[in-house]
Amino acid sequence: MSSDFKNAIVLTGGIGTGKSTVASFLKLYGYKIIDADKISKEVFEEKKETIKKLFSTTNRKKLRKIVFNNKEKLKQLEDIILPEVKKKVIEKAKKYEKDNIPYFVDLPLYFEKQNYKEFNKVLVVYAPKEIQIKRVMQRDNASKEEVESILKNQMDIEEKKSLSDFIIDNSKDLKHLQKEIENFIKKL
Repeated sequence: MSSDFKNAIVLTGGIGTGKSTVASFLKLYGYKIIDADKISKEVFEEKKETIKKLFSTTNRKKLRKIVFNNKEKLKQLEDIILPEVKKKVIEKAKKYEKDNIPYFVDLPLYFEKQNYKEFNKVLVVYAPKEIQIKRVMQRDNASKEEVESILKNQMDIEEKKSLSDFIIDNSKDLKHLQKEIENFIKKL
């Protein structure tokens, strides 16, 4: 199965590792990126009626509260959105495959969700946990406890690192990150 998508590289990381920044850099270098989050927002809009019927709201903040501590409700929401997101991701991947050059599939929870067996090359954007916590606290104006509770729901970044084919270290500044990306592109 995976040979159908030999040019696909999953782009993943953890919250606060700088995955979006890396995605922006890769776009600047001319690479195509399939953004699963963006597609998921589109699907959310398309499925608003169904979601409203089931959860009596389409307010993202309220939904997050409803599903955050309720695995059953979370699964219901995911069952509405994820299959459609996957369909669209695969459609785009098939299109990009025809160009026969590497492209990236931005899947934030690739390891946690395990529902993209089609792709077998993984690039992890890495930053140690302490840095993740510091960045998210600054970015989202969140408390350390809030960030740690999000991290609890994600696979540990060290484990992701060990499961990946490629690693971009984003534990320092932007200049260092750019060098890491350039070195990675040379390897492609």
